[in-house]
Amino acid sequence: MKTQPVRPRVVFFNRSYWPDTEATGQLLTELCEDVAADFDVTVVSGRANTSFVDESLAKHSKVRNGVAVERCRHTRFPKRSKWGRALNWITFLFSAFVRGLRLRRPHVIVVETDPPMLCLLGWFLKHWHRSKLVVYLQDIYPDVAVALGELPDGRAADWMRAIFFKAYKQADRVVVLSRDMRDYLIRWGLSPQKISVVPNWVDATQVQPVKKNNPFRRKHGLGGKFVVMYSGNLGLSQRLDSVMAAAEKLKHRQDVRILLVGDGASRRRLERIAVEKNLSNVTFMGYQPKEQLAESLSAANLHLITMHPKVLSYLMPSKLYGILASGTASIATAPAHTELAEIIEQHRVGFVTPPDDADQLAERIAWAAEHRSTLDAMGERAFQLAQMEYDRPLATGRFSAILEQLTQPAATVEEENETAEIEISSKRMNV
Repeated sequence: MKTQPVRPRVVFFNRSYWPDTEATGQLLTELCEDVAADFDVTVVSGRANTSFVDESLAKHSKVRNGVAVERCRHTRFPKRSKWGRALNWITFLFSAFVRGLRLRRPHVIVVETDPPMLCLLGWFLKHWHRSKLVVYLQDIYPDVAVALGELPDGRAADWMRAIFFKAYKQADRVVVLSRDMRDYLIRWGLSPQKISVVPNWVDATQVQPVKKNNPFRRKHGLGGKFVVMYSGNLGLSQRLDSVMAAAEKLKHRQDVRILLVGDGASRRRLERIAVEKNLSNVTFMGYQPKEQLAESLSAANLHLITMHPKVLSYLMPSKLYGILASGTASIATAPAHTELAEIIEQHRVGFVTPPDDADQLAERIAWAAEHRSTLDAMGERAFQLAQMEYDRPLATGRFSAILEQLTQPAATVEEENETAEIEISSKRMNV
């Protein structure tokens, strides 16, 4: 009787996971479920900040779609409180540390950045379990916090950066989302051979254009309105004040409606601005269920991708890929040299305006409202781009290839990189 081969064990650490509606949790859920086809996957996760599922159901879900889920207890203070957020991080980190010690020895440990200190936990557990370590950076700390003014650029930031980068250098692989993030790590001394770029993705079978008889537009009475949508986290890094200023300049346009869909640390402040300035053309809505994402994203005529100009070297907005798959043009407020701006301009799927320039943003929105056929053509190209470059199987397949390389200890770094390039090229040809 033949015995089944032992599959390599991979453990992921991240606070956000199903049923959390936050983007990082949804992406990690899809990644783990896809990787579970070839690996024995466990996720050490926390409790959801926002969810459309009864949390008691999630609490008792030990295995979901082939992934073993270990849930940690921790505090859940509102994210708008800095001290509360810090305590949430610390309590989750402690719980994850205890769980990590008790795990059966994994072949590979993967740590994300919720909370940012997970790289330190991964560094410790790598040596405790004698495992390979992948640091999967959705953003780069403390540099994001410094850019947003949450952390002074002084000794504390320097000390934190030194400790984090030491953990990165101890990792067997560092995975980032963009060329900008890779280049930043290289400038700080990380070996290029250690870094892999795996962009975030969209499931193009689930998110597709729903432009005719759109249920979301019908439900919210949008009729023939020109809908400009921001969908996602309403946080500090999104720089949404320029959107509010542009909305004020467009108050006279009865046909233009601006929708801010999501939640986050800045929502209450933005709602106060809307009331104080009597912005009747701005509507706030909560996160939409994942099952209805195609309808909500497709309801827009134009999507907003607004980012703090200083943070694009440290993260890449994952909302881009869902917008592309919905077949909708976008307008990004980003420096021209960034990868985000280049993707939009080179593929002609939207517009780019300078950050914090409300005048240009309002002018571009007004122009777009008068040239809907141009936007339709951009939307068609956007959907094609999502299918060819950012579909879920492509991205998760790249990550799976990295894990496969790391579980073959005889392979040299050069052989691993060559294998990865061949597999990625093959998958692209088969799309």
